[in-house]
Formats: sequence, C-alpha cells, structure tokens
Amino acid sequence: MRELVYYIAVSLDGFIAGPHGEFDAFPVEGDHMETLVREYPDTLPTDIAGLQGIDQSSGRFSTVVMGWNTYVIGPENGMPSSYRHLEQIVFSRRHHADEENLRTTAEDPVDVVSELRAREGGDIWLCGGADLATQLRGQIDRLVLKHNPVVLGGGIPLFHAGHYAPAEFDLVRSRDYASGVVISEYER
Repeated sequence: MRELVYYIAVSLDGFIAGPHGEFDAFPVEGDHMETLVREYPDTLPTDIAGLQGIDQSSGRFSTVVMGWNTYVIGPENGMPSSYRHLEQIVFSRRHHADEENLRTTAEDPVDVVSELRAREGGDIWLCGGADLATQLRGQIDRLVLKHNPVVLGGGIPLFHAGHYAPAEFDLVRSRDYASGVVISEYER
C-alpha cells in the first residue's frame, strides 16, 4: 500500500514557515543537500531539477498533496506547476488552478488520500501546510522532518492545535550534518 509521507522542513521551535509563509531562513546549501537530492530528488521543483540536471525518476513519490498556500508559492515565484513531474493535488475551497498535471479539489482530504492509497504508484508526499497536515494527521504513515538550526519564534506550525489525540511514531533513522540540519524519519 502507498504511504502518506509528511516530508517537510521545520525549525527547532516547530514551525514550517514564518508568520507570512516565509521559509527563507532554512538553509538550502550545506552537506545535507547531497542526501536530499540523492534520496528525495522528486521533491525538488521540476524546473529547478531540470536546470541542475537532476534525474527525478528515481524518487519514491508519484503524487504530491498540498494546500493552496503551499501551492501558490510556485506561481508567485514563476513556477505555475512546481511539481509537474508528479501528480499534483491541491486542496482549496476558494481557489482553482488549471496547470499541467495538477488537480484542484474541495473534496475531503481524507477521502482523497484513501482513494490514492488504493491505486498503484509510488508514495504520496504531503508537502504542506499545517491545515492539511492537521486534517490528515491520522493518515500519515511516515514523517521525514528536516530540522533546521534556526528558531523562528512564530509562524506556521508543523500541525495546528486541535483535538488532543496522541499519535505515536517510532524513530527509524536520524542523520545529523555539519550544516546543523538533522534529518529524522519516523514511522507510525
């Protein structure tokens, strides 16, 4: 069965972005980048991977799911379909995008992920954001957290507060880098 993997950068204080969605405090250079490019080439935007000659065909994901605020980062930076090498599903009740290999939907994310799991293919990447991650929390099979050596002090959390229901995950791998980044992988 396909796994839903929440693969995301996070600050030491648990934020995936600043108060206005900014994520420029997270390092994009350093020794951790070799691991990310080797193990998760499919999580790089299609255009960036193409410019750098990175083969994305060996990645683990065939689908990416994200909320509108995560999606819109691409178009705001000149990439209307950031992950067109993957099946892209963007959840929004108010907005619509008509781009290559992208579907915008107002459907229940749990229902959509359940349908995706039943199909053949690679794993499903939960790209962000916190609202969607909170809705899908009970569906997440694996967390891959790129802990960055920065404290944001506020912003968009990894998950929004909500109904208290602990979900246990086991640490299966953790790697630390000279850059200060620690990549931790947990499975349910």
